[in-house]
Parts: sequence; structure tokens; C-alpha cells
Amino acid sequence: MKVAVVGAGAIGAYVGAALDRAGAEVHLIARGPHLAAMRQDGVRVLSPRGDWTARVHATDRPDDIGPVDYVFLGLKANSYAACGPLVKPLLHDGTAVIAAQNGIPWWYFHGHGGPHDGTRIESVDPGGSVSAVLPPERAIGCVVYAATELEGPGIVRHLEGTRFSIGEPDRSVSKRCLEFSEAMQAGGLKCPVEPELRDDIWIKLLGNISFNPISALTRATMREMCLHRSTRQVIEMMMAETLSVAEALGCHPDISIERRLAGAERVGDHRTSTLQDLEKGKPLELDVLLAAVVELAEITGVPVPTLRTVDAISDLLAQGAAA
Repeated sequence: MKVAVVGAGAIGAYVGAALDRAGAEVHLIARGPHLAAMRQDGVRVLSPRGDWTARVHATDRPDDIGPVDYVFLGLKANSYAACGPLVKPLLHDGTAVIAAQNGIPWWYFHGHGGPHDGTRIESVDPGGSVSAVLPPERAIGCVVYAATELEGPGIVRHLEGTRFSIGEPDRSVSKRCLEFSEAMQAGGLKCPVEPELRDDIWIKLLGNISFNPISALTRATMREMCLHRSTRQVIEMMMAETLSVAEALGCHPDISIERRLAGAERVGDHRTSTLQDLEKGKPLELDVLLAAVVELAEITGVPVPTLRTVDAISDLLAQGAAA
């Protein structure tokens, strides 16, 4: 199995190191000091489950790699439309693209069935710009439950979780999914093939859609948002509206709002990725987390007044951050 990781940051390099340990031919695409460190010393993984080093090929030139069996996307979703030059040299007719993104994916209605089958979600695929680069038929969905961070160039700190749920948009249990799952498991990760992966998408989104924008607007940590009564009420309303949209689309996320809030409170004084991006002056990944759900609410006719309000204010913040 030949795999290229495009965007070999904390998650991408962690997955690449695990697949290398499983015996796959792995190529990491990165840049800057992180690339230089991986070229010199490999990927060092520091984990409660045991440390290891993977000496894998790392480059900033995908043409040096050539076509692969799987492309694992470790990029933020707001980079997908511009990733064509990185991805195109890696594709052959059967190459699968595994998109490890948060939020609503561009392929959401591909193979969905029902009245919305084939609908393009403008918020995540504006003008079809993402589908033009990443054709939905190549996509394998991936919901990441692992937490990692870059402790330094070439050094990945694995904090918790090893689960990477994957699934086909058409809900089939395909050969390509099973092969990738087996390789991930051989590398020490959990990788269940989920026919109803969209349920997993909504379960993870329940936290991202609420905590991420609110944290950016307030600069608050997870614990602070949970303990502030009025803010907690806003988050509860956002979650309830999100579940209503999911159910209108035929999904049934197996999690309660109370359970999701309790889990968030246990995380403690953690700053969400959106708040960290804001503090670093990076673009905010809110279209796939929030704007897309507001768009889906319009498609399904579900009222989402709280989501609309937070989306409007967050969009102004995102515009300022991008300026």
C-alpha cells in the first residue's frame, strides 16, 4: 500500500507514522522547519501508549512521489479548494482521498440517496471549487477522535484517543475502506468502517459547532464556557438546533446534549482549535462547522435562530481575522 499524507501536521504525521509501522509505503508532504526536522530525524511520536520514531520519506514536492493508492488529507477544510497542485500528481484512476476534516464535508450528499442526493453545499464547496479538485467519488470520509499536537518540528505529542472512523459516502463497506482500516489497525490505531459515518460527523460536530465559534468570540476555555450559566444555555440551544437539522436529514447521532457538555467540562481549560487559530492570525475554519449547518437548515426548513445569530457574528470575526 502506497500512501501520501498531504498536510503532515500533528494528525497527518501521526497517521503517517502509524501506517509506516504497519509496513505501508508512506510519504509525508509538509513544509518549513517541520519538514526539515522530519527529513533529518523522522517523525518522533510521544504517546502514553509508548514512544516511537518513524523514518519516512518527507518532501514538499508531490511530483517526487507520483501516484499513490491513498491520499490522506491532513489539511484544514478551508485549504481544500487550493490543494490541487499538491494532490493532482498523487492521483491515478483508483486513488482514494481520505479527508480527515471537522464539520460538514464537501461530499456530504454524494451517494446520499433521497431528495437531496447530489446537492452541492455552497458553504463548503463554493462554486464547486472543492469538487473540481477532489471529486466526491474519490472521497472516503474520516472522523478523527484522536488528539495530537506538534510539540516541536518533527515531534508529535499524542494526547488521547486512537480512533479514526471511516466510511463511504454511499454507505457501502468497500474493499478500499477495509484495506485502509486493516493497515491503520496494524499500525496500532482504531479504524472502524462505519456505513453510517454521517452519524459520527454530527456527533463530533455537536461540540465543534458550538464551542469553537463561542470560544473565538469570548476567548474562553472549554471549562469556562461550561461553567458560565448564560453561555452554557446558548451552547445548549445551538446543540439542540444542530440535532434537529441532523434528524431532518435522516441522521440519529447517539449522544445527548448533557453527555456532550459533561465531556467538554472534563476537558478543563483547553482552548479550541478555532481560538488557537485566531490567536495565531490564521483563517478560521467556521464555514464547515457553522455556516454549512445554517445552509442545511435552509434546505430542510428547520428553524435555527441561535445558529444564525452566532454564524452572523462569527462571520464578521472571521472576516476581520482574514484581513
